[in-house]
Order: sequence, then C-alpha cells, then structure tokens
Amino acid sequence: MEASVKKIEKPRVRIAPSPTGLFHIGTARTALFNYLFAKKHNGVFVLRLEDTDKERSKPEWEKDIIEGLMWLNIRWDEGINFEEPKKYIGDFGPYRQSERTEIYEKYIKKLLEQGSAYHCFCTKEELEAHKQYQMSIGESPRYSGKCRDLSNETVQKYLKEKRPSVIRFKTPKKKVIFNDLIKGKIEIDSSLIGDITIARSESLPLYNLAVVIDDYEMKISHVLRGEDHLSNTPKQLLLQEALNLPHPEYGHFSLIMGQDKSKLSKRHGAIAVSEYREKGYLPEALINFMSFLGWNPGGEKEIYPLNVLIKEFSLDRCRKSSAMFNLKKLDWLNGFYIRNKSSSKITELCLPYLIEANLINPIFETSGRLTGITATELEETYLSLETKEKISPQILEKIIGLYQERLKNISEISELVDFFFKNNLDYPKELLLWKDMDKNALEKVLEATKTALTSVKDNDWSKTYIQEILAKKTTEMGLTGDRGRILWPLRVALSGKKTSAPPFDIAEILGKEKTLKRIDQAQDRIRT
Repeated sequence: MEASVKKIEKPRVRIAPSPTGLFHIGTARTALFNYLFAKKHNGVFVLRLEDTDKERSKPEWEKDIIEGLMWLNIRWDEGINFEEPKKYIGDFGPYRQSERTEIYEKYIKKLLEQGSAYHCFCTKEELEAHKQYQMSIGESPRYSGKCRDLSNETVQKYLKEKRPSVIRFKTPKKKVIFNDLIKGKIEIDSSLIGDITIARSESLPLYNLAVVIDDYEMKISHVLRGEDHLSNTPKQLLLQEALNLPHPEYGHFSLIMGQDKSKLSKRHGAIAVSEYREKGYLPEALINFMSFLGWNPGGEKEIYPLNVLIKEFSLDRCRKSSAMFNLKKLDWLNGFYIRNKSSSKITELCLPYLIEANLINPIFETSGRLTGITATELEETYLSLETKEKISPQILEKIIGLYQERLKNISEISELVDFFFKNNLDYPKELLLWKDMDKNALEKVLEATKTALTSVKDNDWSKTYIQEILAKKTTEMGLTGDRGRILWPLRVALSGKKTSAPPFDIAEILGKEKTLKRIDQAQDRIRT
C-alpha cells in the first residue's frame, strides 16, 4: 500500500492538540507549519481538540491553547470559535472529540460487525506478564492475540457478565508502504505492531481510531505532524483500509532537540507559549524562531515575518534531521523585533511589567471639572508608588527608550529602569570606585561633578549641555584620557547599577534637583 503524492491544491490541514496541559513550543511549531502550508496553497486550517481523556482534559488548558494560537496570530479557518468557545466555525463539527461519540460509535460497530475488530478481556496483569516475557526473550512487546478468535457466544457471555474489556483491531500482517512528504518512502512490517487497542468501549475510541475518523469526516487532505507520531501512521493507514476510507497525505516534521542533542525540556529553555509571553517575548520573534525549527529556507536571511513565511514555506525544505533548540537565537531575534518597534509601542508593551513590579500605577486626571467628563477628556498619567511623583507618558517613553536597544525581552525592563522610580538607591559604596580610584579621589570627583552641575541653569538642563559641562570639567581636572573617572561615579550615583544608560541621558530625565540629590546621597554613602 503506497500513498501517491497528489498535486497540492486547496489542502485541508489540522492541528489537534489535547487540552491536558499547557500549550508548548512543539505543538505551536506544528500548528505554525500547518498554517503556513494551508495559507501558501489557499487551503483551510482546522483546529480541533482531542479531549477524550476526561480526567486530564481541563477547560483552562483548552483556553491556554486558544489564547496561545491567537497571540501568535496563527488563526484557524474552522474549529473552535475563538470569540465564543462553546460554538464552532465550519461545517464539519463538533470540533471536540468529546462531542463526537455518536459519530465514532457507527465506525466501531462496523469494525466489529465485519470482523476487523474484537473485544479483548485480558486483564492488566496478564498483559503485563506477557509483555515482560517478550522483553526477556528480546522481542518487541505486542499483544499475544489471546482473545482474537473467541467465539461470539463467549464474547456475549463475557459482556453480559460485565467483564472489563477493550476493543482491539485485527492488524493484518503485511508490509505498509507510504510516501512521507518530508522523509520519503517509509516501509513498516505490520506483524511487529500486533493487534492494537482502538477503543475502550463501543462508543469511546482511542487516539488512532478517533483521529482516522475525524480526519475523514473533516475531509483532511494532509496530516502534517511531529516525527513522534510516525509509528502511528501505519496503524492509521491500516484502519483506513479496513473502513474503506481514503488516505490523506502524511508528512512528519523532525523532532526538536536541546543543544546537547537530548530530548527538549525546560532545562534547554523550552517552556509553554504562555510563559514566553509572560517573559516578554514578542509573537513575531517566536514565530520567526519556530519557523527555523525543522525548516531551512536556504541562504543567509534570518528575519522572516509571518507574511513572508507564508510565501516562502515549502515541505521540501523541511529537514529530515532533528532541529536544535537555541535559546540564544530566540533572544537575538526578540531583541531585533524589539529594536524595530516604535518607542510608543515598546512603552505600551513595557507598562504592564512596570505596574506588576509595583513601580508605577496608572492614574487619570481631568481638567478639574468633576461632572460631565467624557472618556476622551481623561488624560492618563502614572504615579511612582515610592516617590509619589506623577510621571507623564512622555517621560515614561523616554525612560524606556533609553533601554530599547538593550532589551532581549520585555520583562527585563523593570530591573533596568527601577531606579527612576525610587527615593533612595541601594548599592555597595565600592561600586562608585573607577578602576584604581581611592576614596579621596572619589570624593574629589563627586564634589567637582556636583559643582559643575549646580552651575547649570534650569532652562539649559539637557543631556547635550550636561555632556558639554562635564567634558569641560574633565579637561580642567586633567582627566581627558580617562573620562571614566568622572562618568563612572556619576552613572553609579544616578542609577545604583553596574551597567546602565549613559549618565547624561539619566540626568536629563531625573532633572537637576534629583540628580544633585543622588550625588549628595553618594557622597554620604562613601563617608559612612
């Protein structure tokens, strides 16, 4: 049996996650590739949920999947209605397996009636004992076939006695051959598979049967999924043959591995999509990053927005070998997309992190009228929770703008700019020292810096003028070849950090009064 490669024309593909946990990077990558394939060929991308595991399937995991796909801008054409999750989009629903019991039941009965499936009454203990025996003699575990030829009378008797049972498929012994759209020709001996369990009861199918039925009923033309499902494909092809159903085209994406070539896990930096979002990664960066996990466009180009990916994506450029997960590459991509955002957009993205860190809170001010105020007349500003100072959106944009080039992810912003919203900074006094500078030299430099900045008129207070004044002071003190002796202590005094934006930029935003106050605090610190 060999599936022929068909011309790609308006394909129907699907992503079918189980809502039994958080929406992870591997599933997101599979969803992305299916989406790109569908859009490239003017096809349809379907989202259905495999939620037959009632104990593990939870509404919160379903919500996480839907929100993750929406955030990534991977929009489906059919399936769960993202505006009203209890409803569906499309003509082939329901799109939750838990609501498709009646559909499955007729197929299971058909397999039983035609003798392609049978009830198995073997206990867990019997199955485990046989499994251990097979492994002890070097064989791959598979069902012994004990219940395969039970008489109908015996089966009915056991069913009336309500003996626990499952339904197994009578796997025909043959070579299963199919053309994988990514890996090429695949050949598997079905005698190594054994009679697989396909249902818990006559109305409750297990994965391999449910997916075959769903793919047929939803007219799925291409099944594109991870390599971990490769062993399921021959089973599904045999079930399709037994039910006289057409075969979709199959393609299996390479596995995603850690840099050490072991199974991808959290220690490699791989986390759920929602956690990437919380950490401040941008959806554009994650999309770009995932596209390189198993796909190689060729050439040196590394930046691929979603609209470009749709044009460029093709299955023949998907790798057969494992994809390597490189968190540093994701950080680099995220930094690139951050740098290319407008300052107003970056400020908008950073604000929730500043609020969550309890640095600021939004407040609304009006022109003073207490009645008849419309929403458009409300002016949003912010309150520093520690200093109790009001901070305009324009000042926040300046503060965040100082660090836009440095950000690897948005969540870093709070730790980088927290000093702008504090009364007193906490840092070791030794941090003020530049290289081999001693305490006396430090006191002299801070005093000279304060004197120079005190002379600046309020109207002249700008980073350009501050830089000019300090350059003159550096020359006067004979430090032209070692500007760090003035600029390092000033920068630490203003920020309390080992690394920060230039002191001139910080001073401009802090203002003259607060700048001089922080120099005073630094002087007090070195005297204690």
